[in-house]
Amino acid sequence: MNIAKRLYSRAYQKVFKLVMPLLPWRKPELIEGGIAALPKFIKKKCIDSVLLVTDKGISSLGLTTPLIKGLKELSIKCAVYDKTVPNPTIDNIEEGLKVYHENKCSAIIAFGGGSPMDCAKIIGARVARPNKSVQKMKGILKILKPTPPIFAVPTTAGTGSEATLAAVITNSKTHEKYPINDPVLIPKYAVLDPEITVKLPKHITSTTGMDALTHAVEAYIGGSNTKETKEMAKAAVKLIFENLKKAYDNGEDIEARKNMQLASYYAGIAFTRAYVGYVHAVAHTLGGFYNAPHGLANAVILPYFLEEYGEKVWKSLAELADVAGIEGASDEEKCANFIKAVKDLNKYMLIPEKLDFIKEEDIPLMAKRADAEGNPLYPVPVLMDRQKLEQMYYKIMK
Repeated sequence: MNIAKRLYSRAYQKVFKLVMPLLPWRKPELIEGGIAALPKFIKKKCIDSVLLVTDKGISSLGLTTPLIKGLKELSIKCAVYDKTVPNPTIDNIEEGLKVYHENKCSAIIAFGGGSPMDCAKIIGARVARPNKSVQKMKGILKILKPTPPIFAVPTTAGTGSEATLAAVITNSKTHEKYPINDPVLIPKYAVLDPEITVKLPKHITSTTGMDALTHAVEAYIGGSNTKETKEMAKAAVKLIFENLKKAYDNGEDIEARKNMQLASYYAGIAFTRAYVGYVHAVAHTLGGFYNAPHGLANAVILPYFLEEYGEKVWKSLAELADVAGIEGASDEEKCANFIKAVKDLNKYMLIPEKLDFIKEEDIPLMAKRADAEGNPLYPVPVLMDRQKLEQMYYKIMK
């Protein structure tokens, strides 16, 4: 990266870090009692009509049925939008928005993994900003107006979307996938219920778990940490190394499932303030171009960037190694062992070392978009320009 761009990026990040405490941050209020308690809680808030945003997979499994029944028993109208696709699109947002208005809803329930969460958040943003298109919300602080109350019910343990200010949307016409970041997108309420995660397929358990690990690691090694984000990232890493294999091996291990949900939540708190890095910038392009599952992309990409950062992350990864119980005689050795542990975890859960769907002719445009997303915003340990990012795509492709 040339000197001018490097200086601009670091100055931008420094100023943004100074401004961050002035933003209207909040954490979602956690609702005790699981899904069964949600209808009564909503009723107490004097809400009589909600939009439930989910996807076909979740609705076909009947996971939302008890919730819908509980709402109707309390005379709360529940309109359902279940057409959310992996890597939700602008079309999903506009369709869900139409259902919201047709049913005169006043709140939104986001029920699912990261895709329904992101879809629900931006439907809320469009309610708040009816004259602003999704495309014009791209970037940072483009909403700045309260959304309807959002109740987040994560069915995976990975995205942390129930705690974050971010939503990632895909333009299906241009294959561009981009984040929308604004504190108003942080859900007002969240339900962590491990019971609804026990039937997750093993490959979803593995990739969403590695997604949470990526959030925690990228937040921790970046330059915009606070005392709280460092504590949250460490707590998440510890829980993931202690529980992900258990949840993967035995989906009905409720304690492991509960701890993975907490890990995802903690990692979400960490990265919503400290941000992520190039792993996410590259993963977003793979989602936009090939509809690659976000957790899978993050899991594969993470070790390559950690190795590329070199000595700049020795100390921080050594600290994470300590909380994960990974030993080493020096920071450099602990760092290497931590990266090896990430690779070993991937291998144990049958996550590939490389991705076989990347097309060489797409790399220049993907690198351009990853560069635009990551620079100057992401406070990464080592800055990389478009050319360097192109090289990283070649490293991860099969």
